[in-house]
Amino acid sequence: MALLNRILFLFLIVPVLSYNTKADAQQLQNKVTVPGDTVIYKDTLPALKDLKKGFKNLFVDNTLGSEISSQQLNPQAITFVQDYMRRNAKGLKQMKEWGKPYFDLMDEILTQHGLPHQLKYLAVIESGLKYNVISWAGAVGPWALMPATARQYGMTVNRQYDERTDYYKSTHVAARLLKDLFAKYGDWLLVIAAYNGGPGNVNKAITRSGSKDFWVLQHHLPNESKNHVKKFISTHYIMEGEGGVTTLTKEEVKDALQNTTSNISKAEMDSSKVLNISGRYNAGVICNYTGMKADDFNRYNPGFNNHIANNGKYDLRLPADKMTIFLAKKFEILNESMQVLLRQAQ
Repeated sequence: MALLNRILFLFLIVPVLSYNTKADAQQLQNKVTVPGDTVIYKDTLPALKDLKKGFKNLFVDNTLGSEISSQQLNPQAITFVQDYMRRNAKGLKQMKEWGKPYFDLMDEILTQHGLPHQLKYLAVIESGLKYNVISWAGAVGPWALMPATARQYGMTVNRQYDERTDYYKSTHVAARLLKDLFAKYGDWLLVIAAYNGGPGNVNKAITRSGSKDFWVLQHHLPNESKNHVKKFISTHYIMEGEGGVTTLTKEEVKDALQNTTSNISKAEMDSSKVLNISGRYNAGVICNYTGMKADDFNRYNPGFNNHIANNGKYDLRLPADKMTIFLAKKFEILNESMQVLLRQAQ
């Protein structure tokens, strides 16, 4: 039943993503209309550089180990993320296809700078991966760089040539800017807010709120910057199927890592796998099917029954051999778990 509900939900999503998702990956149309605060000028598409590797599959294999639990989505973001997914999931899924060359390039450059490659989704919400977008404030290019910022980082910006439209150069500059902002704040949500609205607005919000927690200070940010952060989180969840270090505050990252790693050894962590599950699974039933001791299961999955009851989903972590059994028997496990739930309700 849970699987059927998920399938029905996907088919009922109504997307209204405003970007032209049918644009060819090698050349954009000369004129594109983008609703909102952007206009497009005619130009030719700069060539993509250093695309030595083939297209990468951007869908995350949810059986791979993960340090961050996808259930860590802050409650204050849930409604926004759900609404954003309803409106934009289809368009962003299409972007995974036509935008693969751009994502591949950005992945490589962000990695060179030691940054999480998921930061490429900032370019998605800044420009829809379009090189010739101009914001109302004068930001240009896939990373929506302002003229002063671009020049500060050594870019040429004049009437004859604007390097902000170059995917390769603008990604390197965006990476340097993101690194500088992270050195200042040490928190990716504040970095994204500062990238959009400037460090000045973030600093004022910190002072007025008396906190460096985005979910506290957000009410003192301009609405555009506050929503920009939530759009990034939403896009990350749509594209990756889960959250990550760039969708959490600094303290949330600490808590997530502590909760994930404190109960099991590094060897156990390395030899385990994680699967994001939804539905009212029962820890006892999983143990019965996989032959896992209850104490061991609880070490790998602290608070499992409570979390799955409250959130309807959980990043289940099991030793690799136990995960293989779970995957083979997951429907039987879910069915018996539901029977247990019904008996408990009587």
